[in-house]
Amino acid sequence: MSPGGPGGAPTGPGPLGLRDASHGEPPGRRSRPAEQAFAPPGGLPWARVSPRFTWHRRISVFLTAVPAAAVGALLLGVIAGVVGALLWVLAVVVSCALGWIVAELAYRSWGFAERSDDLLVTHGVFVKRLVVVPYGRMQFVDVTAGLLEQWLGIATVRVNTAAAATDACIPALPAADAALLRDRLAQKGEARTMGLC
Repeated sequence: MSPGGPGGAPTGPGPLGLRDASHGEPPGRRSRPAEQAFAPPGGLPWARVSPRFTWHRRISVFLTAVPAAAVGALLLGVIAGVVGALLWVLAVVVSCALGWIVAELAYRSWGFAERSDDLLVTHGVFVKRLVVVPYGRMQFVDVTAGLLEQWLGIATVRVNTAAAATDACIPALPAADAALLRDRLAQKGEARTMGLC
């Protein structure tokens, strides 16, 4: 008799000693294994960036697409005629539409969580990334806002460490929230550096 559950299916750990996280879940509701690496830590919810992030990206796409469409159509109109110019404008419009969709997906991908000893930041649409920044490794925290961000009332908080690979940024926070996060992170960094915690 083969070990395991009904039908001889194994129920214990897999070949690497890890249990199947989808075991026991209803069909169609199984989570993808890769998503577990980016799950919120310890059941904490991810704090999200402002929905204005989407509009910041979309306006940026539009401001880039308009001159590209105009200059490209003018040049192709001279070289390839009206058909070439129209095809170029169509390609720019399609690219702009895709940029609008990706902007929403990018907004949904951003999240951060403050734990007792470190800051976690996750983001990415096509390639997901999770950065863990220990407070004791932080060198400085700065807040930046370009003209468009200022107009939208948002700012980006950047956490800088000795190793550039562990730097992290949290974009599109409301300006007041960005200032509060900056102060909290700076205080936690100073406390860890001085060995008070």
